[in-house]
Amino acid sequence: MTRAAVLGAGAWGTTFAAVLADAGCDVTVWGRDAAVCEAIARDHRNERYLPGIDLPERVTGEADPAAAVAGADVVAVAVPSQSARAVLTPLADVLAPGAVAVSLMKGVELTTDRRMSEVMGEALGLPAERLAVLSGPNLAAEIAARQPTATVVASADAGTAERVAAACASGYFRPYTNDDVVGVELCGAVKNVIALAVGISQGRGLGYNTMATVITRGLVEITRLGLALGAKAETFPGLAGMGDLMATCASPDSRNHRLGLAVGRGLSLDEAVAATGGTAEGVKSSRSVLDLAERVGVEMPITAAVVQVLHEGLPVDALAPLLLGRPRKAEGV
Repeated sequence: MTRAAVLGAGAWGTTFAAVLADAGCDVTVWGRDAAVCEAIARDHRNERYLPGIDLPERVTGEADPAAAVAGADVVAVAVPSQSARAVLTPLADVLAPGAVAVSLMKGVELTTDRRMSEVMGEALGLPAERLAVLSGPNLAAEIAARQPTATVVASADAGTAERVAAACASGYFRPYTNDDVVGVELCGAVKNVIALAVGISQGRGLGYNTMATVITRGLVEITRLGLALGAKAETFPGLAGMGDLMATCASPDSRNHRLGLAVGRGLSLDEAVAATGGTAEGVKSSRSVLDLAERVGVEMPITAAVVQVLHEGLPVDALAPLLLGRPRKAEGV
């Protein structure tokens, strides 16, 4: 019997706890809101973030993060990426010997440009062989309804990847394993930025041609950055790359898409954040992704345009001309 802990009681963390339980694990969920943890433990419900969903009996809640992770074989981390280091650092001495940590987070840390697996390793004092990342077309609402999907579990250690995959595999959730941690992780982080661009363009009334253009060229940006950082080319057309990008850019359940839509319709960033609810990771990660790209000399015009609109005052109507006004060149360049 695998004992698992999930740090983060938002929609995705709670949904993944249900996935783990359906796969046969005993699961403890920790979140910042003690009332949410209590409701999960008492009622097996999380009405605040996952309304209308009954959680498996094997899922319980715990308001103390140290108690939640104590004795866990697998620790899944689903907290907002910019607070991950602060949440994890106090837990370094609490993890069970041999426990593995898996990142469900989709972002790049501000100020350090670290990927989330790097943040987990530093904060928890774990080697790469005990770290994994999980990413794919995994919209929480659909998975909570037990609609079928697949995902990618990546780790530097094949045994760790398989261990995490076995802990979450079920009749509706199919994990594939991979050793390309960099590629899988960057796909998860940058697709949120591209989804913001798609949402902004749709908020201005632009249609499917524009959406397809932004998605396709967005994948080019993700691939360029990944290859510059040592990722494998075959990761990007797969589930963690194009699969996740399509789901996040097209679904109304995607917070990043919804936030971009609100900005495109004229709301300020603060108003859009309030209207969207939850955490749209791409808002903060857009700047750290762009910093990372500039550091390694990779051009990312869509990402740069999103940063300008969200953080530097560029009018939303200037987004499309900014992208389409770039010098012409061969597509593969």
